[in-house]
Amino acid sequence: MQGTVDGFTYGLVTPVTAFLMACLGAALGLRCTRRSLRTRGAPRAGWLGLGATSIGSGIWTMHFIAMLGFTVREAPVGYDRPLTYASLGVAVLMVGIGIFLVGYRGATRMALVTGGTITGLGIASMHYLGMAGMTFDGRLEYDTLTVAFSVVIAVVAATAALWAAVSVHGFLPSLCASVVMGVAVSGMHYTGMAALQVHIHPDTAPAPPAEEPTSLLLPLMIGPGCFLLLAAVVLMIDPLMVTGSPEGAGRRPGHDPRRGGGRMTSIPVRGGHAPLYETASRRAYRQPRDR
Repeated sequence: MQGTVDGFTYGLVTPVTAFLMACLGAALGLRCTRRSLRTRGAPRAGWLGLGATSIGSGIWTMHFIAMLGFTVREAPVGYDRPLTYASLGVAVLMVGIGIFLVGYRGATRMALVTGGTITGLGIASMHYLGMAGMTFDGRLEYDTLTVAFSVVIAVVAATAALWAAVSVHGFLPSLCASVVMGVAVSGMHYTGMAALQVHIHPDTAPAPPAEEPTSLLLPLMIGPGCFLLLAAVVLMIDPLMVTGSPEGAGRRPGHDPRRGGGRMTSIPVRGGHAPLYETASRRAYRQPRDR
């Protein structure tokens, strides 16, 4: 018997919240990746690791917030805790591989294609591994063509995001890139859900006790949510968060911070024993004496 599936039990609350979490994770991850390009050694690896964990946590949180709105009318749905958290590890690991490739190789075609493919496969693996953690009195069946399409969406979105991380400058362009990635990740999720069919077996033995969907809400919000908040704080105290350029890159010509921020003007002077340039204040002091 085919089950009746509802992916929007709470209306737009779960998809909108899930989308915002995906955008938040993407924004933090892209900024961390961009920041890593201006560092060397251990700090670069630290920024890349923070970026990978931010994107992976955001995608994972997005998935399970969206799944809180997923119900099967004929059977209660539960979740297996080990598989659920294994999907988080897969997301962070594979996203990390893609980010580290681009972070150390740059925006070369090979690095972007390889890193984007691995990252996209990580996003898709997280989704379908999380779905495999569902427990209920029945089985899941997927349409192969729709599943393949969802994987293509994930790979294309991941490649575009990695390109934006190393090529897009400034806060607002990076924010737009994170929104695009959030749309793509959400689109991949709901495309994968569209490929799903649930078959109920009412005569089989009841499934073993598992985690209820609502019981996952607390760790979803406290664990990855607190991590994303911490990552946001780390980026906010970094001067490159808004400027996207090294310190001093926007300094005005002639600006001398040692003189209280004033502007030093230099003009040429004549005379064999005088310096080639002198300040305007020095010239004003010298002119009365010359007369």
